[in-house]
Amino acid sequence: MTGSAGPVRYGSWSKDKPGWFGGLSARAWIGVALAGLPMLLAAGANRWLLALAWAPAWAVLAVLLAVPVRGRSTFRWALDSLLRGVGGALGWTDWQSRAAAGTAADLDDADLPGVLSGIRTHDGPPFGPLLARPAVIADHRERTWAVVARIAHPGIGMSETTARTRMGIGLAELLEGAATTELVSVVALQVRTLPDDGAERAAWQQTHLRPEAPPLARAVTAELAAVMTQAGVRHEAFVTVVVPERRIHRQAREAGGGVDGRARVLYGVMSEIEARLVGPVGCTSVTWLDSPGLASAIRTGFAPGDRAGLATAELAVSTDSRIAAVLPMAAAGPTAAPPPERRHYVHDAWHSATCTVLLPDKGAVMGALAPVLTPTTAGERRCATVFFEPISSTRADRMVGNESMSSELATEIRRRGGFRDRAAHRRDAARVEGQDVRLAQGNALVRVAVAVSVTVPTSWSITDYGRRLEASVTGSGFKPLRLDLAQDSAFAAACIPLGIGLPRRRGAQ
Repeated sequence: MTGSAGPVRYGSWSKDKPGWFGGLSARAWIGVALAGLPMLLAAGANRWLLALAWAPAWAVLAVLLAVPVRGRSTFRWALDSLLRGVGGALGWTDWQSRAAAGTAADLDDADLPGVLSGIRTHDGPPFGPLLARPAVIADHRERTWAVVARIAHPGIGMSETTARTRMGIGLAELLEGAATTELVSVVALQVRTLPDDGAERAAWQQTHLRPEAPPLARAVTAELAAVMTQAGVRHEAFVTVVVPERRIHRQAREAGGGVDGRARVLYGVMSEIEARLVGPVGCTSVTWLDSPGLASAIRTGFAPGDRAGLATAELAVSTDSRIAAVLPMAAAGPTAAPPPERRHYVHDAWHSATCTVLLPDKGAVMGALAPVLTPTTAGERRCATVFFEPISSTRADRMVGNESMSSELATEIRRRGGFRDRAAHRRDAARVEGQDVRLAQGNALVRVAVAVSVTVPTSWSITDYGRRLEASVTGSGFKPLRLDLAQDSAFAAACIPLGIGLPRRRGAQ
């Protein structure tokens, strides 16, 4: 972070995969060289006409390899389009829940589509003074374990600069603590902005309504409630902590093994995370979700309109125990999910468009993404998930060392070639030097990714609301990138609080 007066500006981030030289990876350079090899062989054999004929083809191949189009190379677009076409033709992308088909054998088994299909949930042993049993999430596809907490935070909209700075430092300390333990691979923070359904207000009015009240007062109250509900929005936030199996299995074996052993190791991590959330970060409550709570969070992620019914049943069960307020995990997902479209994803009676957010080089202040969470129309749902991946000190040192070597090599080549160092070159060199200094001081390197999504009923134009979402991201000072051909996975990352969506880099440990 930079700046000593006014809001703190956070930046100094680098590309997830910096180029080996000139912004290109070694694989891209090898491809460019191989594409030009026929021209060199023809020139070496004095077949100049053939060399001249191959030169335009080599130039086109070099451009296709080196110039990305909306974040991917042309060959990557072609490969992704081919895989999507094959999946659609073979029916891999069409999905229907077992509950909708009437074949659900165990209602405790999660039944989710796409990248969430490997999710299984277990009730952990008693935790905390209230002996709650948080749900332990096992992802058999990624071989990870996770827990989810619902948090309440007063927000930073009305807080002073010093308070925002203190919260930012608290979040940095939380991530550095996660990196020090070398257990946590991902900490995901998700914020949803939902249309206010008025379920709690309706339940309160039903309980406290006096029959002898004047009819005019009751009519005015009902009209005000309808207007306020239509215009109101509510927020909910989740924190997901993900631990890979390869990091936890030894300690889990010492703790008794099995799911309970892994849950006991996770409980230690949860206590540390919770202490920092309610301390420097400023959360007013942290509730680790049990299986019914997690099922409700997943269900309202797929169908925002179902929250009113779930909240009403949860409030009514306190007065009538016959009401079935608990949502089984088998019914948490959508009933059906057709093959995802290229630019949006349909789930039950809703559809969503999801973008990733590219961080600006000039940095950003805390709260800059607030306009992204502001709906443009009553009934629109916005979601944003920030994935933090603490990187181990060994790997961070290797990454910064490689980047420093590439920066020095590029600087030396420009100097020998007589080219002038531009301001962007000096800024990148200073950023690499700053990262090296902070690593030497004991700070952690964190990988960050952001996914934002808008969800509206299928009767509304998702093209229009997707454009509004991108306009909100651009207006916040960031750059949106629609995750074309991967909208189902992108939706799961942005709207479902299970910590899935940030792919691991090759070779990550």
